[in-house]
Amino acid sequence: MRAPKESGSWFWDLDDVTEPGLEPALTTAARMSDVLSAHGLLDPQALEWSWFEVGKGGLGIDSGLSLLSRSLGDEELADEIRGCRPVGHPRAEMTGFVVVGSGTWFDAGGTARSEGRLVELLVSPDSIGPSAELSVHHDVWATCDFRGNPHPAVYARNAPRLAAALRELDAVLGVEAEPGEPTYFGMPKAYGLEDAELLDGRGPDLTDLM
Repeated sequence: MRAPKESGSWFWDLDDVTEPGLEPALTTAARMSDVLSAHGLLDPQALEWSWFEVGKGGLGIDSGLSLLSRSLGDEELADEIRGCRPVGHPRAEMTGFVVVGSGTWFDAGGTARSEGRLVELLVSPDSIGPSAELSVHHDVWATCDFRGNPHPAVYARNAPRLAAALRELDAVLGVEAEPGEPTYFGMPKAYGLEDAELLDGRGPDLTDLM
């Protein structure tokens, strides 16, 4: 199951390590996606973002661009994204963009399974301060599933992969990630999720909000 809110997130403040703007943000996204792809966590397939205007806020307009015939390193990608600006809003600016794709997780028997949006990568080109955020919404990274059942084999096959990717992202970006705020579905720590609190051998049942 996929939780409606993240079970863990990690934030990188890139103000001192990269320039603001769309081109540097795409370069950051490409570097991070290469790391995540090497760990089998993200195969980039599309970009998604929203539009806003200074002084007005969000416009309620979303855009997307397929990556199936191009890569994040494509030099024409930035101009194609700008070309998606709503015609009726010439001063519209884009929010941070999400790199959408599928990733691989392993079940208790070791079988590899493909899952859409296994991780989500958000990169912001904000002129005030560029940043990036990685979030996860599934229970394969946690010591218990969302029903509270301990699943040590699933945890052992997946959590170390996420931890390794987070460490490598720190090294590639040159800055350590800050764990996000706890949510109903999990509490992030430096390189993974905090262990579930057990009562009579079971974790909390979180499916009431699923």
